[in-house]
Amino acid sequence: MQVFTPNEVAKNTGSKYLGVLVAAKYTRELNALPRDLKPLGEEKKLTTRALDALTSGQIEFRLVGRRRRGE
Repeated sequence: MQVFTPNEVAKNTGSKYLGVLVAAKYTRELNALPRDLKPLGEEKKLTTRALDALTSGQIEFRLVGRRRRGE
């Protein structure tokens, strides 16, 4: 079992909370891939893969402001 500390997650995102949100979104993207496109031989869980990619700087993301109602 691999352990990720809040400081590791916050290093690339600026906030541990934002880091968890980005990793969760990336995990959902990995889960949506067809089984034949997922890397074979990878025994890691999707959340571990996402956190590993986040802490190693492999995930690029940007924040998009919320749309207000009526716009």
